[in-house]
Amino acid sequence: MATNLALDDALIVEAQMIGHHKSKKDAVTAALTEYIQRHKQEEIIGLFASVDFSPVYDYKAARKSR
Repeated sequence: MATNLALDDALIVEAQMIGHHKSKKDAVTAALTEYIQRHKQEEIIGLFASVDFSPVYDYKAARKSR
């Protein structure tokens, strides 16, 4: 899919150098991939406080029952 974007050339060049990317497309693709992964991780981290746990649950007993 061809897309025209007005991107800061200095940022693209720096991203290419830091990431050792051969093309602007590779640099932008890597940046978008990392952006998506980071936001998915933040969603998962946000779930840590919302999971209920039972203080009486015995995980060792659950292992033995298999």
